[in-house]
Amino acid sequence: MLEHSATSLVLRAPAKVNLSLRILGRRPDGYHNLETVMQKLDLCDVVTLRLTDESGVVLRCLDSGLPEDRSNIVWRAAEAFLAACEWVKGGIAITLEKNIPVAAGLGGGSSDAGAVLIGLNRLLKAGFSTAELIALARPLGADVPFFVTDHGAVRAEGIGDQMIAVQSLRNCTLVLVNPGFSVSTRWVYEKYALTMIDKDSKLCDCQKNLNHVLPYAGNNDLEGVTISFYPEIEVLKQKLLNAGASFALMSGSGPTVFGAFPDENGTMSPLVRQAVQGLQQKGVKVFVTQPV
Repeated sequence: MLEHSATSLVLRAPAKVNLSLRILGRRPDGYHNLETVMQKLDLCDVVTLRLTDESGVVLRCLDSGLPEDRSNIVWRAAEAFLAACEWVKGGIAITLEKNIPVAAGLGGGSSDAGAVLIGLNRLLKAGFSTAELIALARPLGADVPFFVTDHGAVRAEGIGDQMIAVQSLRNCTLVLVNPGFSVSTRWVYEKYALTMIDKDSKLCDCQKNLNHVLPYAGNNDLEGVTISFYPEIEVLKQKLLNAGASFALMSGSGPTVFGAFPDENGTMSPLVRQAVQGLQQKGVKVFVTQPV
């Protein structure tokens, strides 16, 4: 939280990466059951909430090109919260400053929605519990429940809403590489062939690269789908590994990939700077970030 007054609130909405992602099967509601470990990062959007005298929701998305109406998950989150607490004393104005790439596998939209739910709970003094916020978050999207918790990292099942807190990553710096284009999560899941799933696989089967930095490191079942259409993602992964990353993986449905670089004596490894220099090219966005 950055600023707080009686009528306004400014919050950070963190990005996330998936340290492992297993798709277990399609559900009747169209979602997929999965097993994943998610880690929040200090790369954040900024969400400002302000109470207004006019009823309803007003949304501004600064310099992002995102819709400013009900088609935006941030708007729907605010609308759902106001309805749940039966707020009739006015409305809410939201300003969204995007730093997290859109449709990048980093959960930016879900995090923004989660920040709205948390922020309105504080601003309106609604008193909803975390469990009640998760119930509001669940219909908005599979990742939103994670962002209404205060956990830095979770092991999640179901659609991502059944969570157990786990230890956050430590002693490492993450380099995120976004190739400069977006990928639709729905499209990737639609392309994913359930016949490829090993029905007996479990998240723990992926933990073959255990070390003090990445105790949850595993595979991402969606990588094969996205990389088959965008092979440059595999090239970026290999560049991270060649630069000294101890682990590299696509996050979520992509296209962002990340590499973990162990810190040296509590400080960022010189390999990180070298990696960033080697990855910078036209259209590619590179972020250096830390686990929350």
